[in-house]
Amino acid sequence: MTSSNIVEILEDLFFVERGYLNANQLVYRGSPPELIDSGYSAGFAETARILQHLGVQTHSVSRIITTHCHCDHIGGHKAIYDQSGCTIWLHELGKHFIESRDDWSTWWKYYHQQADFFPCTTGLKDGDEVRIGPHVFEVLHTPGHASDGIVLYHRDNKLLISSDTLWQHDLPVHTVRVEGNAAVYQTKMSLEKISRLEVSTVCPGHGPLFSDFKAAVHRSRKKIDEYLADRRIVGNDVLKKITVYTVLMKQPVPVDTFFDNLMETNWFSETVDLYFESRYQAKYDEIIGNFVERGILQIKDGSYITTVKP
Repeated sequence: MTSSNIVEILEDLFFVERGYLNANQLVYRGSPPELIDSGYSAGFAETARILQHLGVQTHSVSRIITTHCHCDHIGGHKAIYDQSGCTIWLHELGKHFIESRDDWSTWWKYYHQQADFFPCTTGLKDGDEVRIGPHVFEVLHTPGHASDGIVLYHRDNKLLISSDTLWQHDLPVHTVRVEGNAAVYQTKMSLEKISRLEVSTVCPGHGPLFSDFKAAVHRSRKKIDEYLADRRIVGNDVLKKITVYTVLMKQPVPVDTFFDNLMETNWFSETVDLYFESRYQAKYDEIIGNFVERGILQIKDGSYITTVKP
């Protein structure tokens, strides 16, 4: 982590760019310290180091605000709670998932992800306000990628913490098997909702800060329309992104057992069943071959590793 990955976006509120395995975070180092999201569980040592770099100790965190309950955003919640006793705020639907121990709706079990349940304090609703130090954010519920997804909007500074609702050049995975068949259409509606905002700076869930808000919304809407026109694009997106994510979680991954390991999961066979007529081996060979050719996957000592930033 370098200083170029950490940007002060408001007084004492810092945007921290992570990678693909660990979602981006925001750290408020005022009194008391607060977080927005906490990365992936395997990246907790780096999360703690980032906080220390900003002058925040994990045991001093007073609150974690959660943009949604996927593993790359909540991985440090339990460890930080255990050390600090912090409050944890999230959308009321995510609160229900966590309190009912629903590791399917959170994606953890479906995608064989590592994550821990944690105590929830406050369930947020669309239209609520959240104050972080002197900074007031509006809560907007933006389902699609995640049923419990929210964005946070600072109206005075035209700042949008978009999490996985809006990326600069891409869309996140849409898991209709978990989120429901309306997930892609819900993203379309969520993009319409945020498009009405005046935004000069966007803090995405993955990737760097960006300012071309209108262009990013336009690109995302175009991609969503492509998804709605051809559902196979959704399936390919799931297969590609979660394959890389799986390698990030488990690397190095033995080449000779990777296909069999994927076939033991819920997500791989169901995705191929849903979109590609159960052609498991053919889709696996297509995805892996493409990644190796592009250098996204490399073979080292008989195992796959990825060049994607964790």
